[in-house]
Amino acid sequence: MKSYFTYDLLIIGGGISACVFASKYLKNNITKKIALIEIGRGLGGRSSTRISKRFEGWKLNHGSPNFNISNSKNNLLLKTYIDELLENKFIKIDDSDIFFLNEDSNLKTQNNSEFSCGVNYLSLDSMSQFSQKIIESNNLKGKINFYFETLIVDMKFNDKEWVLTSKNGDKFKSKYLICATNLLLHKRSLKILNINQIPLRKAIPINYDKKIDMLLNFLEKQTFIPRLTFLIYTNKNYSYKDFYSKKQRYFYLKNKLEKKYRFERIIFQQQDNNKLGIVVHSKNIEFINSYLNSKDEEVFKQKIITNFNKLFDENSVVNKLTFDEKISIMKWRASQPSGIAVPLSLQVSRKYRIGFCGDWFEGDGFGRIEGSILSALILEKKFNDLIK
Repeated sequence: MKSYFTYDLLIIGGGISACVFASKYLKNNITKKIALIEIGRGLGGRSSTRISKRFEGWKLNHGSPNFNISNSKNNLLLKTYIDELLENKFIKIDDSDIFFLNEDSNLKTQNNSEFSCGVNYLSLDSMSQFSQKIIESNNLKGKINFYFETLIVDMKFNDKEWVLTSKNGDKFKSKYLICATNLLLHKRSLKILNINQIPLRKAIPINYDKKIDMLLNFLEKQTFIPRLTFLIYTNKNYSYKDFYSKKQRYFYLKNKLEKKYRFERIIFQQQDNNKLGIVVHSKNIEFINSYLNSKDEEVFKQKIITNFNKLFDENSVVNKLTFDEKISIMKWRASQPSGIAVPLSLQVSRKYRIGFCGDWFEGDGFGRIEGSILSALILEKKFNDLIK
């Protein structure tokens, strides 16, 4: 039996941007009836944590293990919010070891990359729990309904009201809509959802709203960085060569090494059970395609171990892995945006009562959590003006 749900505001997406917007919006509109719709099993988006059913006791941050804030323009809105997160003990400054591996010596080098510009912050819990704590702040969790494992495939705007349809046929009605994901706005939705027209374009035909037309034109040109993530559940005796005791340790490969070994970054994550988990990220297209075309996943996993051991062959702090380590592989569908960013001036359409936020908007934080947070904070201010 299909269901029909009615709300004052619907939020599509359950990443950090959606959580920041929801918590701030609810604080100022506590009487509003709000729902958040997310395709995944929980909050976090690309900043998620894998709690394995196969391997009990493991919690691996398999998206963003931490986040960095540059705030080069000294935005007071962003600074105040980060200070609030610190004060509430949701995050702390991440003083973990960061290694940038060069081709010759694999020694620690000084480098300023997209992963380390500004100040690095670490969730005091897992990254998924960080998103949950944002939602729970100000005791507002009970004021919002969650629909997880729910994929929206169709959008309509009729009589000043949004009607969304999920893959299983449930319908959601709302006066206002927030898209904290751009899946339903981008051409990649055509293949992923197996549809013929971008859902937002279907809901709002061309020339009906200049801002929507401009936003979709920018997104038409925006590309995405595909990634594979390998989660390695090490044997009980695996450890560092030294006595490093902090929660995480980061290794970033410089260009030639990344091309040679097919890894972008490797993050070691100390578990509550004192085991050492390893998350390996790759954005190498050839490597991703070789995995997708692989007929034997076990053989591919052996390649991961082989490349890992070659990379750290003479490293002074990292031990080699054995070939019986357990590995799971995740292919990211919601990949990092790149190329052209969407101007923040296109965040809201008054005519269609819709707003947008995420790391796909312009600014120093484009493609990163900083952009997700800042765009959500800015949108909340704009949207409060809209509903007055």
